[in-house]
Amino acid sequence: MQPKLSVITIVYNNVKDIERTMLSVLNQTYPNIEYILIDGSSTDGTKDIIYKYQSKLAQFISEPDKGIYDAMNKGLALATGDYVLFMNSGDEIYTYETVAEVFESEASADIYYGETEMFNEQWQSLGQRRHRAPEHFDWKSFKYGMSISHQAIYVKRSLAQPYDLKYKYSSDVDWIIKAAKNASSIVNTHIYVAKYLVGGISKKKHLASLKERFRIFTKYYGLIPNLINHIVIAASLATYFIRHRKTND
Repeated sequence: MQPKLSVITIVYNNVKDIERTMLSVLNQTYPNIEYILIDGSSTDGTKDIIYKYQSKLAQFISEPDKGIYDAMNKGLALATGDYVLFMNSGDEIYTYETVAEVFESEASADIYYGETEMFNEQWQSLGQRRHRAPEHFDWKSFKYGMSISHQAIYVKRSLAQPYDLKYKYSSDVDWIIKAAKNASSIVNTHIYVAKYLVGGISKKKHLASLKERFRIFTKYYGLIPNLINHIVIAASLATYFIRHRKTND
């Protein structure tokens, strides 16, 4: 059996990157994919690109929303697949064979995950994320930072709760932890599964995003352990920056 994967792309005014993202999904060799695209009522020509491929989309909505996680919830509500994957505009599934390789790694896991390669706005590779995917992942694995990117995790839809809209910039962290807490089988695919365009909303609102992440980590791990963990996070970040002159988050 080939499980059905719902890939959800969120976009707003990103005519520069949307086609590249869409083609990385539409050209997958894996046959059982439904592609859902949620546009926030773009005005820059993004919708014209989307219309070129509309016949290949399972669902397409273009309307104003209350933010990125509200748009993601719209996509999640439309999804009918066994698994969901969020691949937002500017990011890519790693290769055309990636989805097939993910589901070939092991049958019927609750969550699959892998590595992410970072890219700048000129689509030049920045290498692997500073936070490498852990060999074994569970809900406690984020205590030293978000070690798996949002684009690199396939979650069984039955475990995928709506995003909590009280978080404007880091609700994906909360979403992944909640899914992992309820998962009984989590599989490391040991492959690169996503390409990530640096500079999303969490980067543009970096301080606000960090504050939200601290609140989320405190909720799950406790205040004192979280404070101690952030000393480790700061030391790790400083060491990485000294060595590489970049953070690659």
